[in-house]
Amino acid sequence: MTEHQPYEVLQRYSGFELRRYPEHVVAETDVTAPFGVAGNLAFPKLARYIGGHNRASRKVAMTAPVVQEQDPRSGVFVVGFVMPSDMAPDDLPEPLDTAIRTRRIPAQTAAAVTLSGRWSRSSYQAHTNELLAMVARAHLEVAGPPRYARFDPPWTPWFLRKNEVVIPVRDPGSG
Repeated sequence: MTEHQPYEVLQRYSGFELRRYPEHVVAETDVTAPFGVAGNLAFPKLARYIGGHNRASRKVAMTAPVVQEQDPRSGVFVVGFVMPSDMAPDDLPEPLDTAIRTRRIPAQTAAAVTLSGRWSRSSYQAHTNELLAMVARAHLEVAGPPRYARFDPPWTPWFLRKNEVVIPVRDPGSG
């Protein structure tokens, strides 16, 4: 069974969850391509990295989700693999491919909505807009760009696929 990124549900709202994600690490790469193909272009590079194409020739377990967000400044898509929860930043092998980088993501509060179906820009945008409206109605403050989380391989039938839109928000309990 593939490990899924852990989180704690802080509160359930009508239509979305408020979650707390612990600090974690990712391996990621930038992709200059349309939304619908960015993940497909990044996947082989990232899979090769976790498959042992790194300075330590060490394999790293595949986890879910694969995350994708658009850099608001450049428009480039950043696609990443969330690393296993027991891995610290210093545990990650150094990538051989200079297009791949690893980084630590601090603990984060986020609003999330789960959806099923195909990976399409129109579905992502519609669910992002809907989640942004629900976040605003809940009087939560957006704290970062939305990301798209894909949990299933492309051969999974579209109606069984689990996807999420996740939007970082300011922790309502922090001030």
